Amino acid sequence: MMLIDPPAVPRWDRLWSHLASDTSYDEAHAFAAAHGIPSRGWDRDHYDVPAEAYDAMVAAGAVPVSSRELVVALRAAGLRRPKPMPRA
Repeated sequence: MMLIDPPAVPRWDRLWSHLASDTSYDEAHAFAAAHGIPSRGWDRDHYDVPAEAYDAMVAAGAVPVSSRELVVALRAAGLRRPKPMPRA
């Protein structure tokens, strides 16, 4: 299933959502490609999606969830790839 959190991350003068699959990276890549999300939006375990695309992603079948629910689903599926901690 494809999941999307609300647009809440500010960057480059926009707000961004995270779009991810709770099944596989292949599902995420196929969904993104089918709905015009460029591959450059991939960030380890999710796609960054601009706020203006949020409604289209939901209309295409992505399930709206909170940011926390999205992370919990990725972890439960074994798909979470967090950023490495910086070395001190």
